[in-house]
Amino acid sequence: MVTPATSSDTRATDDSRAETLRALGTVEKRVLWLSTAIIDHANRVRPNPSGLKVGGHQASSASMSSIMTALWFHALTRDDRVSVKPHASPVLHAVNFLLGELDSSYLTELRAFGGLQSYPSRSKDPDPVDYSTGSVGIGATAPIWGAISRRYVDGHFGGAGSGRQYSLLGDAELDEGAIWEAVQDPMVAGLGEIVWVVDLNRQSLDRVVPGTAAERLTGMFTAAGWQVTTLKYGRLLEELFTRPGGAELRLRLDTMENPEYQRLLRCTPAQLRERLPGAGASAQPIAELIAGLDDDTLHSAVRNLGGHDLGALLTAYDEIDDTRPTVIFAYTVKGHGLPTEGHPQNHSSLLSGDQMAELAGQLGMDLDAPWTPFAEGSDEAHLCAAAAERLRRPLHGTVAAPAVPADLGRPAPGGTGNTQQALGRVLLDLTRKAPEAAGRIVTVSPDVSSSTNLGGWLNKVGVWSSAERTDWFADDAETILHWREKPSGQHVELGIAEVNLVSLLGELGATWSRWGQPLLPIGVVYDPFVNRALEPWSYGIYAGGQSILVGTPSGVTLAPEGGAHQSITTPSLGIEQPGCVSYEPAFGIDTEWCLLAALSGLGKPDGSSAYLRLSTRPVDQSLAAIPADPAARERRRRQTVAGAYPLRRAAGAPDVTIAVMGAMVPEGLAAAERLAQLGHQADVVVTTSPDLLFRALRGRRGQEDSPTWILDQVFPAERAAPLVTLVDGHPHTLAFLATVNQVPVTTLGVSRFGQSGALEDVYRYHQIDTDSVVAAALDLVD
Repeated sequence: MVTPATSSDTRATDDSRAETLRALGTVEKRVLWLSTAIIDHANRVRPNPSGLKVGGHQASSASMSSIMTALWFHALTRDDRVSVKPHASPVLHAVNFLLGELDSSYLTELRAFGGLQSYPSRSKDPDPVDYSTGSVGIGATAPIWGAISRRYVDGHFGGAGSGRQYSLLGDAELDEGAIWEAVQDPMVAGLGEIVWVVDLNRQSLDRVVPGTAAERLTGMFTAAGWQVTTLKYGRLLEELFTRPGGAELRLRLDTMENPEYQRLLRCTPAQLRERLPGAGASAQPIAELIAGLDDDTLHSAVRNLGGHDLGALLTAYDEIDDTRPTVIFAYTVKGHGLPTEGHPQNHSSLLSGDQMAELAGQLGMDLDAPWTPFAEGSDEAHLCAAAAERLRRPLHGTVAAPAVPADLGRPAPGGTGNTQQALGRVLLDLTRKAPEAAGRIVTVSPDVSSSTNLGGWLNKVGVWSSAERTDWFADDAETILHWREKPSGQHVELGIAEVNLVSLLGELGATWSRWGQPLLPIGVVYDPFVNRALEPWSYGIYAGGQSILVGTPSGVTLAPEGGAHQSITTPSLGIEQPGCVSYEPAFGIDTEWCLLAALSGLGKPDGSSAYLRLSTRPVDQSLAAIPADPAARERRRRQTVAGAYPLRRAAGAPDVTIAVMGAMVPEGLAAAERLAQLGHQADVVVTTSPDLLFRALRGRRGQEDSPTWILDQVFPAERAAPLVTLVDGHPHTLAFLATVNQVPVTTLGVSRFGQSGALEDVYRYHQIDTDSVVAAALDLVD
């Protein structure tokens, strides 16, 4: 039986809420001050010998102060995670300072070397950051993939808990295509822990956004199955709307163009009384309504929006429906509370010294002692301490990444095969020979599982789903790929959106640091689309996510599929991507060894991501010439995963060396045979990782700490000879190899758009066929 609340109970509750709002209001003002002062110190106070712009976003931070104060000091729990929009990073640091999570010494180090980063960074900021942001759209969607990763870990291993996944983003960020690729993915509609709070300040970098987009955006989120909450007006305006003339005032504000509204924010009270009523029949009732307001109330009313109303924000957070994703549109004023508020060019503007002094006076702060904490024993200090205790996360143990065998012991292969086929075979072999490691593998693909040879793996481990679903084709005798969706599955299938795929890879690859449970994530995508996926994957690596990206099929070796599906630059992208090792194996056994080496680098503090570029070209596997002797086989394996191995050595000193990569090995070997018939001896070196060879070269020169032994074994000085490099990609990929022994070089590769055709025709067109290799070698040796 529920006892009805008495009037005294209600009064006590109202008093308690009023006291909470009062303390929150004071904290909100302190957050506004701190975030503004952090940027001010970096630009106006700290010495800047170079004179280069330091930057920061005081206006963008100010529009988020209320939203973030209400969230951290009221709604968040220790299990929740938050992605903060890039330009509000000073607000996050201000909040962490008030929570005792950031020493005041860092408040003077925004955008300084070793200090606070320009945008929130999990790996580089000294205070707690849940998600790295900075690349517009990618940080906003990261909590979606974090939610899936948490569910996956909790379902397979337990201990990941629950909690909401918040994204705080600006309305202009909703222009990014990555946002809508994520929102409309079928997997997202069931993620009730997702909460987005949109800072709807109606400004972008350079302008006030024309037109009112909220209604259109509301419809788009609603159609995707999200709960939509709109906080448009604050308590003051809502009260005015109940007075005579209030209905007309609401309609006037609702239908007003964004630029006109923004101009009102820059008006004096006298100008407001002239402009706000507008024209037409509603002008007189509005004029009479505002005539009864004093100047301060009128000034406050115009900017009294829901995103700055702490009471409205608390209610919105308390009423979130956890059965489906939620988006809260919080109307705000960009630069709220600052002299620059509402100005269309305030995005990067900075307050002057006089303006900072005026702001300090308004907020009761001292410009010369900007980091003063709340007085001990004050309500605000108690509020901060209580929030800090509520949000303190318990330390979790970390499970060590599983041991991955270096070699599965397969006999020397025969027949024909390709490296893409080897990917699926290795995964299946791991389930039998290293089940603990296989149990940590999770594969991800954008609707290309069967076409990239993952079918056998899927049949073995199943497809991950938060709830088991009926496989209606289980009894169909002609069904080869069995689509068993269940919480224990180890493959995640997304829609055709590469950004979603690699964003999920980044979060799956970060579970070792979030919940102490390492995963070994492998994403498979068509290699021509790696460029499309590179930015979010790179950002995932920056944020600490370790994963393997497999690009397949690759190059112009696709031949009949034509130029639209060729990939030219991906080999060099692998070299240039920080935090990543790139491989392009030539044979099935190379693929096995490189993939196992890549897996062994995941899920640990000093780990690394990897990129494997695979091919569908059938190649005679006996060409690999795997040594039968165990010691010799191990030597070959070590060379393969270190970047290269000699496949053919001339009997004496070579006249030329052919360095070849991936699917082009048959052409390299054939050219060597023909050169021998012409009286020119050739060494053939198979390059599996130009990335690691380049690092070894830099290590030899003392530019980085990388092992150099592979260069001595594969390119010994006594066998130095003119060099021909051959790759199904841009020819500059292997050009640096000439500097190992300072020899003449001719680089062969693909540097123009291709077209459909038979393999021999396509190779001839790009001059990467055997004839072209022989001709290049003869030019060097003659």
